[in-house]
Amino acid sequence: MPRWGMVIDLNKCTGCGECVAACKVENNVAIVGPEESANERTMLWMNILTTYEGEYPDVKVRHMPMLCMHCENPPCTKVCPVRATYLNEDGIVAQVFPQCIGCRYCQAACPYTVKSFNWYKPEWPEEMKKAVNPDVSVRPDGVVEKCTFCIHRLQKAKEQAAAEKRELQPGDYIPACVECCPTKAIYFGDFDDPKSEVNKLKRNPRAFQVLEDLGTEPKVYYLSEVE
Repeated sequence: MPRWGMVIDLNKCTGCGECVAACKVENNVAIVGPEESANERTMLWMNILTTYEGEYPDVKVRHMPMLCMHCENPPCTKVCPVRATYLNEDGIVAQVFPQCIGCRYCQAACPYTVKSFNWYKPEWPEEMKKAVNPDVSVRPDGVVEKCTFCIHRLQKAKEQAAAEKRELQPGDYIPACVECCPTKAIYFGDFDDPKSEVNKLKRNPRAFQVLEDLGTEPKVYYLSEVE
């Protein structure tokens, strides 16, 4: 089976936020508004961490897209009492929304703080209802949400490959954030395929994992910036 993973080149990332916007639209991530945001109840499956180095006018701005790391040894799956989150056969840390009871143990266990809790039942403005993706469920209140590597796209790609009686090919399955990145800073593919771009990039001397000393074995790698 493929082992899906991602490599993000921080040298190419401009912090434009198109990956964040594409993720919200593709996965029906609720818009909470300014009041809930002020209460730290933002709903983002993907976020961009921005840091500033130096003092004005010599300020260096750095951007780092953050999403679920889809760890090989995910701590979130070990604490869920109802197995609403688990590592599936494709190497993706899946989230079964109807099974989630909202205890938030997984959210507390995640060292990357990339999970969101749905505090209320989403209400879509009339002008936004046509933008709701029919391939992805709209989650009710009281569940934990997170990036799924757009797993519904993987299912579609598998079905298409089966209909055409062929194996899944590189490029058949691409998450929304990868597809929309204007600078092509995000790479995605099978880590176990020696010919894949991500397999080569994760062995690049610039490659690193966030909090790798914890032993979670993230499947999202970053390429450090070159000064």
